[in-house]
Amino acid sequence: MSNRTPIPEFDASKLIADCVARASINSGSQLVLAYSGGVDSEVLAQGLARFARHNPQYRYLLVHVHHGLSSNADAWVEHCQSQAAKYHLPIEIKAVKVRMGPRLSIEAQARSARYEAITSLMAAGDALLTAHHLDDQLETVLLALKRGLGPKGLSAMGEIQAFDKNKQLLRPLLSISREQIEALAASEAISHIEDESNQDSKFDRNFLRLEIIPKLKARWSSIAVTASRSAALCAQQQAVIDEEVSKRLPSYIVPVSQGNRSALELSSLSEQGVNWQLLLLRGYIEYLGFAPLSQVQLEQVLNQLLDARLDAKVELRLGDTLVRRFRGRAYLCSVEAEHAERIKASVLEWDLTSLLSPYCAEIEGVVQIENSEAELFLLLSENRTLQVSKLTQLERVRLPQIDEAVTVRFAVAGSTRCSPHNRQKGRELKKLWQEYGIPPWEREKVPLIFYNSVLVCAVGYWIEKAFLCLDSSMGLQFNVVAHNLDKS
Repeated sequence: MSNRTPIPEFDASKLIADCVARASINSGSQLVLAYSGGVDSEVLAQGLARFARHNPQYRYLLVHVHHGLSSNADAWVEHCQSQAAKYHLPIEIKAVKVRMGPRLSIEAQARSARYEAITSLMAAGDALLTAHHLDDQLETVLLALKRGLGPKGLSAMGEIQAFDKNKQLLRPLLSISREQIEALAASEAISHIEDESNQDSKFDRNFLRLEIIPKLKARWSSIAVTASRSAALCAQQQAVIDEEVSKRLPSYIVPVSQGNRSALELSSLSEQGVNWQLLLLRGYIEYLGFAPLSQVQLEQVLNQLLDARLDAKVELRLGDTLVRRFRGRAYLCSVEAEHAERIKASVLEWDLTSLLSPYCAEIEGVVQIENSEAELFLLLSENRTLQVSKLTQLERVRLPQIDEAVTVRFAVAGSTRCSPHNRQKGRELKKLWQEYGIPPWEREKVPLIFYNSVLVCAVGYWIEKAFLCLDSSMGLQFNVVAHNLDKS
């Protein structure tokens, strides 16, 4: 008679039902499964098929991402399509190109490409289901320790988490061990694929899975459960920290007029203790959506921002994040976005006349707006758009005459004489930039509107007095707005 302890059984469809209920997924929302065809996702796909039969109020989709990294990738696609047909679930195949390079992690790049492909098929309110399980959680905790992460990193994965701003991420199998999953797949003869890369221990997760975790389990059989418990305790503590940071952070953020941007006020930050300085800086980085920095990087940035000479030029590049200091404020931006904006601004001049013409008509030598509801948008960069609106109120530029070409220019000479509508005396452009407190690297990105060769508006800052509408006639208003025109 065998003394081996029976492996506990589980019902994937009930675990899915529990997650969906606790996440309060609305009827009509889509449940999307990240479907690799491996044993974990096959067990979850079978459970989703059972759940779907009793829950027609939701829409369902399996998404298989073709990374092109294996010679078997096409065969895996065929397997997944065949299985989806058996489950009576729709499937979408998304081919992606994984970025490769000497300093890039294939694992991280493949994961990023995978999530980007899947989210492209999702809408607000949808939920993504992944087949992460208890042993994956242990791997994640060990990797967090290896990277020297704090409570946030050690929180690892949650069963239900906010995802991509307006969606949810569900992990129904997070309390189930790999052994349980494999036992269920064997007992129910669930067909699945074997990714040969899972046996390559040069990848960190495979190294842990193949060489380290079996030894840990041999010594401490419940290590995955206890590690998961530690992760949950870290998550609980992190939730308290996040709540407190979210309360305090807004008082340190200063809005910047151009394109819904902001800066971090350093004088107020310097009054806090070092620990709170680090937490608030980390919170601001997360608020902007940038990749988190390590503790060493955070301390380096904080020292440069707070301790460098007042006249020192502070500019740090950490991965894709660029950190600068100007007049007691910290400015963060994406290196990639900065490069894209510089390329746009280097064009120096764009002709808006042809864009305006469909909405304009000549009446007695003056350009008149035919459709008062019309609105124009000009993409400045990935994140910023020039919006042109027609108004009969608020501050606005008079309509152009029929012989006046409308152009957008950048990086105009600092000696240009300006007469802003909101100040009594005129000044040179470079003096106005200083007066408005615009950082040097931002000045060349400010769109300047010209009628023929005459400046009429510095978008977001002033209108030239001679071109300001003083009566109730219709005029043009120019604004730089966040670029979200393609999002619902």
